[in-house]
Parts: sequence; C-alpha cells; structure tokens
Amino acid sequence: MPVLDKVFNAAAEHLASDIHIAPGEPVVLRIQGKLKRLKSSPLTQDQCRKLILEILTPEQRKKLEQDLQLDFVYDLGDVGRFRGNAMFHQAGMSAAFRFIPPWISTLDELGLPPIVKKVLDNHQGLILVTGAAGQGKSTTMAAMIDYINTLRSHHVLTVEDPIEFVHPFKKAVINQRQLGKGTLSYTNALRAALREDPDVIMIGELRDLETISLAISASETGHLVIGTLACGSAPKTIDRIIDSYPPGEQNQIRAMLSEGLKAVITQRLLPNMDGKTMELAVEVLIVTLPIANLIREGKVFQIPSIMQTAKRVGMIGMDDSLLQLVEAGKVAASEAVLYSKNAHVFARHLAREKKDSGDQGKGIECLNRL
Repeated sequence: MPVLDKVFNAAAEHLASDIHIAPGEPVVLRIQGKLKRLKSSPLTQDQCRKLILEILTPEQRKKLEQDLQLDFVYDLGDVGRFRGNAMFHQAGMSAAFRFIPPWISTLDELGLPPIVKKVLDNHQGLILVTGAAGQGKSTTMAAMIDYINTLRSHHVLTVEDPIEFVHPFKKAVINQRQLGKGTLSYTNALRAALREDPDVIMIGELRDLETISLAISASETGHLVIGTLACGSAPKTIDRIIDSYPPGEQNQIRAMLSEGLKAVITQRLLPNMDGKTMELAVEVLIVTLPIANLIREGKVFQIPSIMQTAKRVGMIGMDDSLLQLVEAGKVAASEAVLYSKNAHVFARHLAREKKDSGDQGKGIECLNRL
C-alpha cells in the first residue's frame, strides 16, 4: 500500500479539503480553510519524491519529468478521489491534492437555494458557476449534473481537466471527457460536441477566449451549457467575459450574452461554528429582461442595485446570504463580515459576539471597519 494512502484516509476522516506534500514541512492538511501541520517530522526531498512517484503510473512519471508539472487524479475507491498537481520547484518535488468525496451531494444538501433548480429547468442557454479557487464550484457543478441526470432523459457531455466526480447513468446518458486522455483540449472537445447530439454540455473551466466563444455559441444553438469562471461576483463575471474580447467585438458579445446567459451563481465557503464543516454562501443573478438590457447597454455596474429589488424572482445578494448564515447560527459574524460588501449589515451581530465571548481581538477589528 502506498504511504500516501494512509495520509489520504486520515484527510478524509478529518474532513480536510486539501493535502500538501512539500520538502522541509510535515504533511499539511487544509481543514475549514486553514492549513494545519500534522505532528510528524518534516519531509526530506527524497521522501517527497518517493511519496509522489509511488502513486503515479509510468506514463504519468514520464510526463511529470518532461513537463515539470502534472495534473492527475488518484482513485482510492470508497475513500474518494484526489485531484493532484505534482510539480518541481527550487526545493525539489511537491504535490497538492484536493479531496473529492465518493458521493455526489444534492443541491439541497449543499445549501443551494431552490431557484437553482428552476434555472436548471432551462433547456438551452448559459449558466455560470463562479467564485475563487477552492470555493466548491466543482461540487456544485456535479450536483447540477446529478439533478439533470435524475430527472431528464438527456445526453450530458462533460469536458474536464481532470475528471473529478464520476457520474453513474440514471435517466441521462453521460459521457465524461478528460483533457490529455479523452480529448486534446477544451476547444477540440467543444467543436466536436456539436456533432455528438448533447442536450447539456458541462465545461470544467472557461479558461480562454476560444473556450468562452465556443460555450456561448453552443448555448445559442439549443444546448444548455454549464461552466465555471474564477470571479468574485456576478457583475465581475459578466465584465470579465466581455473584456476578454477585442474592443471591436464587445458590442456583439454583450448582445449575445444578454440573450443566452441565464444565471450566474457565485460561491463562497465559510467555516461552520461547529469547527468541522464548511457553509456555503451564494450570490444568484437571474438574467431577467431588465438585467439583459443592462448587459446589452454596457451598464453592468447597475446590476447590483437591480438585484436588491428583484429578490421576488430568486435573486440573492452575497451579503443577504452571509447574513442568513449568521442569523441561523452557522457562521460567526466576524467571519462573514470579511467577505461582505457592506460591513455595517453585521454591526449588531458583531456587537453581540463581542458581548457573548468577551473577545477583544477579531470582533473589535471588524467593528473598526464599520
């Protein structure tokens, strides 16, 4: 048994999201968003190299030596899968692993609002899941595909780098393609996708202009396209897509987005007060007619104010979602305020936390921001 198998078992048991292997450090786990070093001796360069190479295939070892870095997935059966990135650097060889549980959570289990299901009932258009790295975008996308898989007899095609959650056949037929193994690139797979009779196309990451263009085109030709972008809010997501095009093409893209974009779901994970799990805060932008007009007219900066007055159609602001978690007693106000746009919303809760705990540190610092 590879030595890392024991590490991965321990990481899964302690609900760690990430595992780091680096020379000069003991094994490091990320639990509730914070790095925690195991009580073991620091790893040497030779130990790190041996630990990492032990779980790679001969082909993967060759590619790592050739490219000086490697993306891969390590499957540990019932424990889960681990998305790995091995790399060379000045101190030797290191690796980071993201834990992927062996089950696919439902939208309800993740804490996503009911409007997300209504958005997924669209049979064509573009849905974007956004947020910083490590904020659960892949988990949400997997739950979305599972929702469709459970309810609709559709052909679902995914393009991933690498494949993370493995979907069983339920009502849908699901084909999952992996970069470097099942296809050469996102663009290569997306060009072929239109001839493969898909109803739903899931794109692991809209990482360049060509991928974005193909995703928008596919959403216009009768397909439901779901993809991710690393952006911190819905308006920033729209701006980033438009700004990725040359100035002379931006008016056309605004028009295409205003017609094809259905929703932007932005995520943020925060530590639960139980000290073990994470809670999901989510911002939801639904592209209604007023929102579509703002996109077309280049007035994206006005979208936040429209979102505040359109809660009846399912729109949710990040501050509202954070406040809901605080009021439910799931997340500390001193944690939520770090990711809020309007810190004064949490003033009452911060004052209460200060009174209850007598904490003169973090809570006071947050109050000073108001």
